[in-house]
Amino acid sequence: MTHHPFDGSVTVITGAGSGIGRATALLAAQR
Repeated sequence: MTHHPFDGSVTVITGAGSGIGRATALLAAQR
């Protein structure tokens, strides 16, 4: 993963995407 301290928006978007991916995986595993 690449980190750009000068661009917080990219970090936020990437973090949100990872969170959604993990949540989807957890929901799929529970079904």
